[in-house]
Amino acid sequence: MSKLEKINEKIEKSVVDGYKKIENGVVSGYKKVEDGIVDGFNKMNDKIIEKVFAKDGETVDEAKKRLSGENKEK
Repeated sequence: MSKLEKINEKIEKSVVDGYKKIENGVVSGYKKVEDGIVDGFNKMNDKIIEKVFAKDGETVDEAKKRLSGENKEK
């Protein structure tokens, strides 16, 4: 293998490693944002169910089940 081929392989490896680091950074950043948005939505959804739809003494989970029809007898 010539000296030029060795240098080209070294450059190729550095470029590929750099792109993988950038890709991993972008993907992990996106996942953090996505998780934050989903968590925020779920918290807001629970508050709305608690304030608007839950009956006296009913938990949020019980209200969700009642609203989804899971408590209906078959």
